[in-house]
Amino acid sequence: MNKVTTHQAQDDARNEEILIWVNGTLKPKPEALVSVYDSGFMLGDGIWEGLRLYDGRWSFIDEHLDRLFEAALAIDLDIGLTRVELLEAIEETRAANGMVTDAHCRLMVTRGIKTRPFQHPGLSVQGPTVVILMEHSQPSIPRPIRLATVPHQRGLPMTQDPKLNSHSKLNCILACIAAEKAGADEALMLDVHGFVNTTNACNFFIVRKGAVWTSTGDYCMNGITRQKVIELCRANDIPVYERNYSLVDTYGADEAFLTGTFGAQTPVGEIDGRRIGTGEMGPVTKRLRALYKDLVTS
Repeated sequence: MNKVTTHQAQDDARNEEILIWVNGTLKPKPEALVSVYDSGFMLGDGIWEGLRLYDGRWSFIDEHLDRLFEAALAIDLDIGLTRVELLEAIEETRAANGMVTDAHCRLMVTRGIKTRPFQHPGLSVQGPTVVILMEHSQPSIPRPIRLATVPHQRGLPMTQDPKLNSHSKLNCILACIAAEKAGADEALMLDVHGFVNTTNACNFFIVRKGAVWTSTGDYCMNGITRQKVIELCRANDIPVYERNYSLVDTYGADEAFLTGTFGAQTPVGEIDGRRIGTGEMGPVTKRLRALYKDLVTS
């Protein structure tokens, strides 16, 4: 089976020459390094955002920065830059790389370098590490995604809150590995009650009889693209429900798709060996893709 991921992009030789912003300095790719004592490397102690550049503009950047600063507050992390300074650094990096459209930015902030290799955040005393990594990135997903349901769940708020876009992604990585072992591309994850929730990398939607369904949102990342799709449905007379639903509902769906900053709306053709609808992108997904494209380019 040919492998496909939700973040598959065309090869672009320009990405070997990119400049990466590391704590205020633009560095060539081979020199953009962080310490082995960095909190993010050592413990996954950090937060991040993914940004998408369309026609010279970073889509929904205000919402992304809102989420970043909210996460920083939640984990008691001082980013060390104001919102304006961070925007200026993003623009500096974009301009230095000559990027105009079809670029993806990974904005990462960790608690910084530790004095000793142990967990306590008080050992991170040198200030945060901030990295802005941009690549020329044109999605290239040759067929609808195949999902497999896995036993791994997104965490509860009192364990690892799924609302936090943290560097600690091991539970999602384990879910992805389990799905690949089952012969799928990525994982469909249930919530703590057994209802369909999210995938290891994206938010998840189904379409039944022209209506769009997604989870309640209680146990998944508060995806920005997810919210935009919900708003587009409401603005364009497409019935949309945030509700609990089961695998039975999912297997019987007419369409299924994923949402995320990178791929926007990615069709799902198969779940647990069962074909969803025709196995190809359905009409509601196509319509939402067009509406979303108009939204980000308007």
